[in-house]
Amino acid sequence: MPAVGSFAERSRRVTMRDIEAFTEMTGDRNPLHYDRELAESTVFGKLIVQGGVTSGILNAIVAEDLPGPGTVFLGVEWKFSKAVGVDEEITGRVEVTKVREDKPIVTLTTTIRNAEGDVCLTGTATTYTVPLRRNAAAAAE
Repeated sequence: MPAVGSFAERSRRVTMRDIEAFTEMTGDRNPLHYDRELAESTVFGKLIVQGGVTSGILNAIVAEDLPGPGTVFLGVEWKFSKAVGVDEEITGRVEVTKVREDKPIVTLTTTIRNAEGDVCLTGTATTYTVPLRRNAAAAAE
């Protein structure tokens, strides 16, 4: 289990391809994601990506980096404070704030910032890590 204070970050540029893939999975065709003229006339001033695209980087961090493989979310509480635009780079960060001694459960603070350092998402997440064991045949390959 990770130690309190441990953290991990990942960055990526979100693209129109991400919006299209998310729409294909969910059916979310909000014009704020597709109609540039309309989106530019709103408070956002630009095409924005779906919140699920924005928060998706946190899934990757939790599953791949910290706590790591075998980890799933038990619960999240996120506040989206700034919309992320198409072709913006975002950086997600998770930091361990609590580790249960009796179970593989970890509490994390979560943050996503854009390239200018503006906070786009803040919150907390609780995760559970399933111990992964490879069988001997799979390990030999």
